[in-house]
Parts: sequence; structure tokens; C-alpha cells
Amino acid sequence: MPQPRKRTRTPAKTAAASHATSVAAALKNFRIIFSSVRRHFAWLESACGIGGAQVWALAVMAARPGLRVSELAEALLIHQSTASNLLDRLIRQGYAKRWRDEEDQRVVHLEVTAKGKQLLRRAPRPVEGVLPDALGRLPAAVLLRLQSDLDVLIRTMQVKDDRAAYKPLADL
Repeated sequence: MPQPRKRTRTPAKTAAASHATSVAAALKNFRIIFSSVRRHFAWLESACGIGGAQVWALAVMAARPGLRVSELAEALLIHQSTASNLLDRLIRQGYAKRWRDEEDQRVVHLEVTAKGKQLLRRAPRPVEGVLPDALGRLPAAVLLRLQSDLDVLIRTMQVKDDRAAYKPLADL
């Protein structure tokens, strides 16, 4: 009676299976990241009554009293017009105020009101969001490698929205 032939994987089949496993693992990790970011934004909004980007803006303003709109935009990594719109909502809601520089009336400074400070005290941590917080806690070498690998991934994508680089995560 002939012996059953053993099935052996060729190196090409083994490599393809390993690649597919790696793709699946990376995709799962992105799902965890996206879901965690969304969940934290929902938690912030539920606890504070305003969006995560607004809470982060208040936190930046509280940490740097008197900063300008352009500095707020830079800190949040968003366009200045987006920061201005965000600020307008915070001012209308009574969480922030702006005031003109005494020496140069063209310069506008930002400040968190007592109501805004009260909101920040009850805001779930991290106020800047789970992703910026986690990225900020990574060792420099890991962050550089991640940035490089993400650059490769973005260049490989067939469809990409480069404009999203300066939108608040909550708006994506």
C-alpha cells in the first residue's frame, strides 16, 4: 500500500501565509487604535458636553495663558482657521475669552474662563486624547521608527487625503 504523501509547505507558501498573518495583525491594531480614539472622544463629550478637540484646546490655553490663535493652532496641529472656529465656539459657550494686547492692538491673546477651568477639572484624562498622549510617551527611537513606517504606509496607499493631516481627530 502506498504511503500517504506528507504535505509540506513551500517557502513561498509559508512566506505568503506569514505576510497575510502580519497584515491581519496590523489591521487589528489599527482597529483597536481607531476604536479607542473614538471611545475616548465620546467619553470626553459625555463628561464635558463639548467635543474632544475643544477640551484639548482649553487644556492648551490653560497651560499657556495668553497664547495667540496661531500658537493654539500649532499646539493642536490644526490650521489657524480651524483653531479660530474652535475658539469661537468656546467663547460663545463661555469657556474661553480673548483680549487684545495693550502694546499692539493687532495681537489677540487667549484665556480660559472660570467656567472653562471648572470643565477641565472634571474632564477625563488624558484631555489631549489617548493617541496624542500615547505618542508623547513613546521613547524617541520608537516614535521615529513609527513615523518612518507610517510614512511608507501612506506612500503605499492608493487613495489618501493629505488635507486630513491638519484636521482634529474628532472630525475625521
